[in-house]
Amino acid sequence: MKRVVILGGGESGVGTALLAVQQGFEVFLSDFGKIAEKYRAILDQHQINWEDQQHTEALILSADVVVKSPGIPDKAAIIVKIKENGIAIISEIEFAFPYSKQPTIAITGSNGKTTTTMLTAHLLKRGGLDAVVAGNIGDSFAKQIAEDPNKIYVLELSSFQLDGIETYRPHIAVITNLSPDHLDRYHYNYEEYIDAKFRITMNQTEEDYLIYDADDVEIKKWLANHVIRAKKIPFSLVDKQLEGAYVSDENIIANSNNEQLIMAINDISLEGKHNVKNAMAATTVAQLMRIRKQTIRESLSDFQAVEHRLEKVLKIKNVQYINDSKATNINATFYALESMKTPTVWILGGVDKGNDYDELMPLVREKVKSIVCLGVDNEKIKAAYRNVVDVFVETTSMDEAVKIAAKLSEDGDTVLLSPACASFDLFTSYEDRGNQFKQAVHNL
Repeated sequence: MKRVVILGGGESGVGTALLAVQQGFEVFLSDFGKIAEKYRAILDQHQINWEDQQHTEALILSADVVVKSPGIPDKAAIIVKIKENGIAIISEIEFAFPYSKQPTIAITGSNGKTTTTMLTAHLLKRGGLDAVVAGNIGDSFAKQIAEDPNKIYVLELSSFQLDGIETYRPHIAVITNLSPDHLDRYHYNYEEYIDAKFRITMNQTEEDYLIYDADDVEIKKWLANHVIRAKKIPFSLVDKQLEGAYVSDENIIANSNNEQLIMAINDISLEGKHNVKNAMAATTVAQLMRIRKQTIRESLSDFQAVEHRLEKVLKIKNVQYINDSKATNINATFYALESMKTPTVWILGGVDKGNDYDELMPLVREKVKSIVCLGVDNEKIKAAYRNVVDVFVETTSMDEAVKIAAKLSEDGDTVLLSPACASFDLFTSYEDRGNQFKQAVHNL
């Protein structure tokens, strides 16, 4: 019996443990932090051996294979030890993939991947396929495979999850876009991060598809310098595509699988240029999966946006409050600011992941009237924008930030929470940050 050791006792790790036990492996799970009560209960219920707040080396180094949580960096002491001992380290996606009975769809990118994943699953479900989301969102891939290996899984994959694959092969892969993110995990080397994203296509064959943003400079550059076997299907806002999707006269034109679909941009429920791209990517997947045109059109027009991503909260005194807490990097906030149509009071700040605030300068000058900074250390943001906007205020609580933003806004304005930073200085997660924002707005 092969011994699997799982590092990390969150959604991904516990899901892997359930699948491993079901498949007859001997399983041990170890978490250096504290395992949440709900996960402890699941592990105990299935009689899975586990430990937390420590890593017992002897128990870990006796593994045949180690499945590590995507959040654990390669430089962690225990990972270095495992490698020195020549034990294979893979991701949950790699472990679960062989047990899936249907081809999978995988979506990655610096931004837009959650929306594209949810939208793709929505189109496939409406078209009668048994499609569900997994990976970075929802229940873990491994847990869902243990419950039902016959569904079509639409996986949102981060670069960390892709780092740990060896044989994983999606039938359809999507790269939404590339911008510098998580560079602290890639030796501050953008090329390394890009290579990690492109691992999504490394095992694909001529029978598979890679859908990608043809307007993205880094994606184009990478594809020009590397040979891939998958059939390439681009989407673009600027160039006509014979095979793929593009925009013409305020319509999306999508050509795939010898089908042409035409849909007015105004009929799509999601707003903003970036969402036109997300819609083109999801539409292309749906065409490849042979979903009817009418179903695709209807689904694009009634899809509800992802929580914490340009989510309209309330209109108070004709001021629209928008929760974009999921924008944890500059690129995501760029899209948010770009889609603003009214003068904007912008709430931002948090843990900086190596941001270059100059990239947003033209949009800040054009769209933003006041800034409310919400973070423990706002020096970089202050240096960038203090002299660019009329009012610049610093605060360290969401309640206060929202009250100040309400005071600074006038009839017809928008108050936008789009932090461009991670949330861990003042909040437990971007969801917690977004929920606190919504609560504070409702309390106004």
